[in-house]
Amino acid sequence: MKIHFIAIGGSAMHNLALALYEKGYQVSGSDDEIFEPSRGRLEKAGLLPAQWGWYPEKITPDLDAVILGMHAREDNPELIRAQELGLRIYSYPEYLYEQTKDKTRIIIGGSHGKTTTTSMIMHVLKTCGVEFDYMVGALLDGFDTMVHLSRSSKIAVFEGDEYLSSPIDLRPKFHHYRPDIAILTGIAWDHMNVFPTFDNYVEQFAHFIETIQENGTLIYYQGDENIGKITSRALPSVKIVPYNALPHATRCGTTYIQSDGETELQIFGLHNMQNLAAACLACQEIGIPKSDFLKAISTYKGAAKRLQKIAETPQSIAYLDFAHSPSKLKATIQAVKEQYPGKKLIACMELHTFSSLNAAFLPQYKNCMDQADTSIVFFNPEVVAHKKLPTIQEEDVKKGFACEHLQVFTDNQRLLEYLKQQKYQNSVLLIMTSGNFSGIDIKATARQLLN
Repeated sequence: MKIHFIAIGGSAMHNLALALYEKGYQVSGSDDEIFEPSRGRLEKAGLLPAQWGWYPEKITPDLDAVILGMHAREDNPELIRAQELGLRIYSYPEYLYEQTKDKTRIIIGGSHGKTTTTSMIMHVLKTCGVEFDYMVGALLDGFDTMVHLSRSSKIAVFEGDEYLSSPIDLRPKFHHYRPDIAILTGIAWDHMNVFPTFDNYVEQFAHFIETIQENGTLIYYQGDENIGKITSRALPSVKIVPYNALPHATRCGTTYIQSDGETELQIFGLHNMQNLAAACLACQEIGIPKSDFLKAISTYKGAAKRLQKIAETPQSIAYLDFAHSPSKLKATIQAVKEQYPGKKLIACMELHTFSSLNAAFLPQYKNCMDQADTSIVFFNPEVVAHKKLPTIQEEDVKKGFACEHLQVFTDNQRLLEYLKQQKYQNSVLLIMTSGNFSGIDIKATARQLLN
């Protein structure tokens, strides 16, 4: 197979390119700029484009498929040439389905917890010696890539993102996967730039439920009333399985699952106990006994940037989390507060996504940071301008969060100065962002602050 990637440098795209290359396909690609770690990984495999830019001459009639990334535009010269030649053009999720359409597909969707739940299932399957394909939104310990495809596996585990598929395919990615086993972790409005109303956003999940295959299974979080209202959209033959967190307890900073005996965990937080329950049910659906699941999950350390421990001293500890939406923010703060009830919680988050930097969306954050002892929010006005959004002021953020002790910063040096003034004895520093606070080395900064 001869495959060409338009916008090969993206996080998801370059991982798929590497997976197909490892599978023995002939892979080529183009992009106007490629950053690390994509650049180094493509170069190591011999897949890094010789020059930046778009070259229609790369698009030849002998190509079996062209895969189009979100970074490209509709007027991309290579895309236009592919269309002129009548080549088969796939979005990233379309091609993943094409590669796995004869396998049992487990798709994990939801506004939060997708990466964690997917990584839990992957960890258990690998520990239990089960071969499987996968696609996940973070690089995980024990896995070299975020995408893996093989000829012999019978199972595929995909994180089901609701964002758009490609510049010419405006359907959510997870509408393409047609799951045999679907998980929905919860629905909380996100991607306001694409789904302007909450009802429109919920409808995307309803359609996802409609794509579950005959005699398939829907595993959904019972505590989410929005999912409960749309489960009826599944085919009559689909088995509906609600879940809640497995029984658990925390002692001396360690969480234990109290089901079929007691299992010590390396993760914590109510939301993670819910994710774990969903992963357990999905694994049971494909024949993994609960006892084997619990034994395997005891060695699971979590996904990168999902309550990832990044610094520790005898007196204090720091975590990094991807939390940026209101539901993720609230759940993460609650988890840390419950795990360390005797420690002061210093929570610092960055508004970085399109929705979070939109003045109309800010009220969704009301009371999300109230449980923290020190609450800090950072945003960069230049990022707001770059996203072509209306200007927001510090007062807009304070009003949206409705948190009396909230500190808001728009300059990362002033933010660092404030963080250096805090006392970290008997404290937890929780840093939450999908960015890097406009160029801060987060892990190094956390180590410096705690020491």
